Amino acid sequence: MLISVPNVLDPENVKTVRNHLDQAGSAWVDGRVTAGYQGAPVKFNQQIDERSDVAQACQKIIVGALERHPLFISAALPNVVYPPMFNRYGEGMNFGAHVDGSFRIHPHTGQKLRTDVSATLFLSNPSDYDGGELQMEDTYGVHAVKLAAGDMVIYPASSLHLVTPVTRGVRVACFFWVQSLVPDDGRRSLLFDMDNAIQRLNQTGADAAARRTLIGCYHNLLRQWGQP
Repeated sequence: MLISVPNVLDPENVKTVRNHLDQAGSAWVDGRVTAGYQGAPVKFNQQIDERSDVAQACQKIIVGALERHPLFISAALPNVVYPPMFNRYGEGMNFGAHVDGSFRIHPHTGQKLRTDVSATLFLSNPSDYDGGELQMEDTYGVHAVKLAAGDMVIYPASSLHLVTPVTRGVRVACFFWVQSLVPDDGRRSLLFDMDNAIQRLNQTGADAAARRTLIGCYHNLLRQWGQP
């Protein structure tokens, strides 16, 4: 399930995060420092040291925004969110085809986190750079994503994906993973569609008893499939 999540950050928050990152200096390091054996040979970018002060200041802004975004909550059903990380691609940089690792260790708590959902939050506008598309491959083919600053895309962490070479400008983004209450992507997709239908029925004032029944079905499925 590939879902675009618009307006995660408003323009003022995008500006604040970018100011932090653009002034980070030596906090930018080789992106391969956190790559696994599969990713390291094909990863050519820079990222912010995830334990640095600048990373933690930006993480606070983004996590706060995620907690207030109903579409993200509905689509990801987050249990644990890995602290957001930040990368940039200058001219000639790219990240070849790879699948994200299945588990990560939370840098602040030491908790092992299963990566069910991957997320990329764009911090550069498409006009700022050429290339740099996020491409994902699934059973329906290849999908290229390049969104406005402040918009985000989420997709199964099991997806084969890459970032195409940047040929002009600089691409800056935030990325992170979510351990979902519902690990299975197909079940998350079904619950997401059901939640959207319920919200639309609420907006149209449809039959109240039928809506209550659907809401009960939603929560009973979540109770059956969820892993808190």
